[in-house]
Amino acid sequence: MADIHAVEPTRRDFLYVATGSLAAVGAAFAVWPLIDQMNPDASVLALASIEVDISNIPVGQETTFKWRGKPVFVRHRSEEEIAAADSVDISTLPDPQADSDRVITGPEGTLEKQWLVVIGICTHLGCVPLSYRGEYDGYFCPCHGSVYDTSGRIRKGPAPLNLEVPPYAFISDTKIKIG
Repeated sequence: MADIHAVEPTRRDFLYVATGSLAAVGAAFAVWPLIDQMNPDASVLALASIEVDISNIPVGQETTFKWRGKPVFVRHRSEEEIAAADSVDISTLPDPQADSDRVITGPEGTLEKQWLVVIGICTHLGCVPLSYRGEYDGYFCPCHGSVYDTSGRIRKGPAPLNLEVPPYAFISDTKIKIG
């Protein structure tokens, strides 16, 4: 005698399972690009930190490097530029910061005042300022007239903050690591 409660799978049951499986795989393939695009761009990850050779930057000159898609100004300041930055009464600045707070110590533990490293983006609206321009021989943003001194501190104009100093460290006498 046959058991009346035992049900044999039919062709229709197989088609339902096969169709559901195919739909699940298709949905996974459709959703994967949406999830994958949320990962950071490989070029940004590659530039998380850069090493910069500063040995070929003469005194009184500046070189621009690209870090995380932003320009970074590395300036080899002269004694006159350092003296001009040190002589400023910081209480008169819109964003008060001493020049010694904007530079770091080098490999021998001395304050490396001759090297200024700043992100070259105006803090007003994100323009790139021009070097060795303006009243203070620092940086001048031609978009809206912000003027920065030789330490990258805002002196005049609509910019609310000083040029940003990125995290950096001296690896040796001739190399710095930014980031």
